Amino acid sequence: MNFITFINFINDHILTLVTFFPLVAVMVLLLIPREETKALFGLGFFFSFLEFVLSLHLYFHFKNTGSFEFIEIAPWIPVWNIQYLMGIDGVSLWLILLTTLLTPLAILASRTSITNRVKEFLVSVLILETGMIGVFCALDLFLFYVFWEVMLVPMYFIIGVWGGQRRIYAAIKFFIYTMAGSVLMLIAILYLYFKAGNTFNLMEIYDTKLALPAQMWVFAAFALAFAIKVPLFPFHTWLPDAHVEAPTAGSVILAGVLLKMGTYGFFRFAMPLFPEALVIFQPYLIALAVIGIVYGALVAMVQPDIKKLVAYSSVSHMGVVMLGLFSLNKTGIEGGLYQMINHGISTGALFLLIGVLYERTHSRLIVDHGGLTKMMPWYATVFLIVTFSSIGLPLTNGFVGEFLSLAGTFQVIRWAAIVGTSGVVLSAVYMLWMVERVMFGEIKNPTGHSLPDLKTREIFIFLPLIVLIFWMGIYPKPFLDKMSRPIDQMLIQMQSSSMTSETGGGK
Repeated sequence: MNFITFINFINDHILTLVTFFPLVAVMVLLLIPREETKALFGLGFFFSFLEFVLSLHLYFHFKNTGSFEFIEIAPWIPVWNIQYLMGIDGVSLWLILLTTLLTPLAILASRTSITNRVKEFLVSVLILETGMIGVFCALDLFLFYVFWEVMLVPMYFIIGVWGGQRRIYAAIKFFIYTMAGSVLMLIAILYLYFKAGNTFNLMEIYDTKLALPAQMWVFAAFALAFAIKVPLFPFHTWLPDAHVEAPTAGSVILAGVLLKMGTYGFFRFAMPLFPEALVIFQPYLIALAVIGIVYGALVAMVQPDIKKLVAYSSVSHMGVVMLGLFSLNKTGIEGGLYQMINHGISTGALFLLIGVLYERTHSRLIVDHGGLTKMMPWYATVFLIVTFSSIGLPLTNGFVGEFLSLAGTFQVIRWAAIVGTSGVVLSAVYMLWMVERVMFGEIKNPTGHSLPDLKTREIFIFLPLIVLIFWMGIYPKPFLDKMSRPIDQMLIQMQSSSMTSETGGGK
């Protein structure tokens, strides 16, 4: 194989390579003795960073045509007409890059916090990465469901084995909630398979028109699975427990990527496939999003544990994302999808920062900390920058996403946008109040010793996230441009499906 042939092979099979390369790393790690923890972490980070570099090929060769690119198709289970069908657009592109960026950072952050069963931990993280990327690439509904379920298992073990004192409870709760929604989604997928003429091909199912009663039931099944994953109020109760008990890497990946599978599922499947049902459910979904925004913010405000505070803030912030998506206009959807990426960066960074503090003090209670600006000035600076991003300060990424989401909603349901804006105000209250108590005032340190500031390894973890916070806040155009055409295509698909059903095309 000459060099040109090799490059062509890479171009033709880049999605397969990006999706399954972490499994190559797993095979290598299995050959390393479990006692060699330093070598295991080194190889785990090296392969995950190489995965990020490999995924950049998608960015530099993405043509932004508005349709799916890098298509790969091959028969998988012919008797059921199941295909290995992969492809991405401008939305899934950013989610894949977010996944491949956060995974090596999470592994690097775990270098000193994970000390037992290191090999098993790294294997779980890398298998999880394959499952997450597969979800964003799959265009065959059966293949999508396989990746969706594959992702569930390693996250269960990450929480249940390396989590806190109540890790078993949190892991089982996470598993049961997710499985409950997944089973109903599988039934809905099988229904679509038979209605579409025995195919799981998403692009063919897009052309399948369902009568309104069928749309209502199938939309409800998909929406429940995705609402649990977001999580949308009132399906959020598993999230605080999972976040608090998960190790730092688990919290980062959970907040940064796994929650985005719910929003991605709505955008890719539930919204374009069942447009009439969506319009009927829209007021109720918007109401749930608004309740989640306010409820998450109010509950976060009274949390004594920093990690639990950030966990409830995710409920509020993801409510803003869903508010933008359910506005059903381009401005709102654009803002919702942009805020989805922003949340992965800012909340992922917050969990990394909390992990750094916990390693030094072995406490996450707000009352145990104070005066960190005097002992850890660089840490306090990074914490403040990420906080500004989380509350949506102008010139940070959070401002752009929240503004577009609320502006799009204002065009449709003004009361929802107005009440949703209160969540932005409340987020500033609970985040800045927490920063004031932890970073300023009298020095309180449960260890009784001076705390070391950020180390070189930790600076390398936070540097790319800080760059993205300001880049996406000051110059969002490159990100929004790649999302724009897929949003247009989805809106056209929704209008086309709705018009066909109205003229008697429903099955």
